[in-house]
Amino acid sequence: MQLLSRMSALKLSPLGDVEIVEKSARRTSWRFTGSDPSFIVRLRRPLVPGQYRLDLVDPEIETDGLNVKLYLDTGSDFSEVEIVSFRLSENVPYCIFEIERPVHRLRLDPHDAPGALSVGMISLSRLSTPFSKIARVSRAAANRVNSLDDVRRLLGKSYSVLKKDGIVGLRQALGRSLAREAREITGASYAEWVRRYDTFTADEIETMRQMALDLVDPPLISVVMPVYNAPEDLLREAIESVRGQAYQNWQLCIADDASTDRRVRTVLEEFSALDSRIEVVFREQNGHISEASNSALALVKGDWFALLDHDDLLRPNALLEVALEISRHPDAALIYSDEDKIDGKGERYDPFFKPNFSLEMFRAHNYFNHLTVHKTALVRSLGGWRKGYEGSQDYDLNLRVIETQPIAAIRHIPKILYHWRAAAGSTASAGSEKGYAYSAGFRALEDHAKRLGSGARVEEVAGLPFYRYRPHIPQPEPLVSLIIPTRDRFELIKGCVDSILEKTIYSNYEILIVDNGSTDPDTLAYFESLSDESRVRNLSYDHPFNYSAINNYAAGFARGEILGLINNDIEVISPDWLDEMVSFATDPEIGCVGAKLLYANRTLQHGGVILGVGGVAAHSHGATSDLDAGYFGRLAVASNYSAVTAACMLVRKETFEIIGGLNEADLAIAFNDVDFCIRVRDLGLRNVFTPFATLYHLESVSRGAEDTPEKYERFRNEVEYMMKSWRTQLKEDPFYSPNLTISAVNFSLAFPPRVSKLPQTVPVQSSD
Repeated sequence: MQLLSRMSALKLSPLGDVEIVEKSARRTSWRFTGSDPSFIVRLRRPLVPGQYRLDLVDPEIETDGLNVKLYLDTGSDFSEVEIVSFRLSENVPYCIFEIERPVHRLRLDPHDAPGALSVGMISLSRLSTPFSKIARVSRAAANRVNSLDDVRRLLGKSYSVLKKDGIVGLRQALGRSLAREAREITGASYAEWVRRYDTFTADEIETMRQMALDLVDPPLISVVMPVYNAPEDLLREAIESVRGQAYQNWQLCIADDASTDRRVRTVLEEFSALDSRIEVVFREQNGHISEASNSALALVKGDWFALLDHDDLLRPNALLEVALEISRHPDAALIYSDEDKIDGKGERYDPFFKPNFSLEMFRAHNYFNHLTVHKTALVRSLGGWRKGYEGSQDYDLNLRVIETQPIAAIRHIPKILYHWRAAAGSTASAGSEKGYAYSAGFRALEDHAKRLGSGARVEEVAGLPFYRYRPHIPQPEPLVSLIIPTRDRFELIKGCVDSILEKTIYSNYEILIVDNGSTDPDTLAYFESLSDESRVRNLSYDHPFNYSAINNYAAGFARGEILGLINNDIEVISPDWLDEMVSFATDPEIGCVGAKLLYANRTLQHGGVILGVGGVAAHSHGATSDLDAGYFGRLAVASNYSAVTAACMLVRKETFEIIGGLNEADLAIAFNDVDFCIRVRDLGLRNVFTPFATLYHLESVSRGAEDTPEKYERFRNEVEYMMKSWRTQLKEDPFYSPNLTISAVNFSLAFPPRVSKLPQTVPVQSSD
């Protein structure tokens, strides 16, 4: 819902402590030679008041981040009074800020220490459209309150400002708050997040030890560790990370895969003699990771086992969190956690805060990765690890596990319980170093599709380490009814319908144009021109505009097994968009299917909807480039979201009717798709976003902005309805981590996170 003006590359002139290392048409690299590097930014014209976004495009930063200062010259030269400060990194390469007076010049100080920066460009964009600001800021304000009364109070004040100062006054007043919040988010580094929220004191570790001792029937958790020529210091650290667990009912099962480094045997024998819980088998022949893992599995005595690489680390709370999760969910079959990486200096970086189990995302890559915990009997019944899948042996095993289990048996602990070592040759430091792992994973996924017998195909994702799992479309192809509400705006409806008719490969569809009172002669003539097109029918809806009611009305005329809700400002980009969406929509376990939508300038408009962001919901990732793969690939692969936009959404007609259609009584305009998707999920169905169906969306240009008191009042009521009806769901989106912010859509860190640092105990029933 955030619109950007066209991105403009800034023209920078070095002022001091900066040397140009390399400059080409595509990239510029600088070295900062002192502690005060600075550039003068040449502006073609003054910047008018408003909100702006500064982006480092494709950055490479020598340090873990940049402490940036932007000086604003509003007519009295640069000073420390008019300055914007923020922190940028490769993970968060942009910031949002506001200016209140015209700015004639900018001075950019990219850092406060020597270093280096290489970028495709540094760009500046102005945030635009009144509605995007009202909606975004209103939801951000709603997020800061704790009760429905607080929501009413804050929105009431906003409405008062609207009446007194108009749309501009409201935008400026609330926009300042949002800009301050955005600076706070982008200015905080992961190191600071770790210091504040993910570092245990000695007292906290002792508290966790006592919690572990108080558990009833604590399960024995075995840790499987295959070893081959591990560096001695890293191997010792890995073993000590197990011995240092707050939860002490563990067994460490080590299989040495015939290491040629004699120090490995010395270390393993030392620890085996030191701690009776450590058992070691020394293989006589090197069999690689799968066979070594199976040798370690043979030592396992626990009902559950966790996997640990020979140079990685477990967090002190790891096994306690696992034991508690087992207690809460005794029917679980596989448990995974969040993870980060650790370098040779012990510095943590690159956290991966994962969603709850997303089958579609897992078929794109093994995002479980670390820490993964298995039920021992199940893995043994499946034959353990299969030889020949080295590099992706865990992915192959996980695929075989999930085939036997319901979704609810795959559990996620939203905490970092594992540090992945960034050592030379590891996939943590460079995935390209293990191309063989990608090939093995591809074969494992193909095997998965064959075992299911669904006819699905597996393809590579060009240029990215992901897979495309393509479900089979039943034959004969099901009829799809595409419902397009419209009123006038000839150029929009013509562009939409013509692009579908001319570009869509999928053949078995009908288009239902629902005219909501058009009077424009060109539009009416266009409707008449379609009378000979057998795939198009014209319907009339002669009532006040109500998006939900219009679609519900048209659904009654639809002949198709599948309904497609399509805005009149949609235009086709990928010709196989409908094939892609139908392939998911025909799966009886899938509910709503959403597409990747782009603005006309090819920035992202929709890549899935996150609940709770800004109070109700918002589109993920924001207006990023269409080339952006998203947070750990979420814009590049099919994945599950709690909701997708109805601007381009497919759903089986049977499901639509069971739900009762869109909520036309309470949600005439906004959030009806979010409400619908939540109700679909309550049926036990998965909602899917796929980036392989790509279309343009011009973002409600036909309906106009929310720029009147009446429209704003309606929007406020819809926000209130959503927060009252779905309070729990809006607080806990299963496909968005509680460690990520709900004040923005850029997957940046939450300060503070919405999950406790210490484990949360639950009543545990004795097995007696």
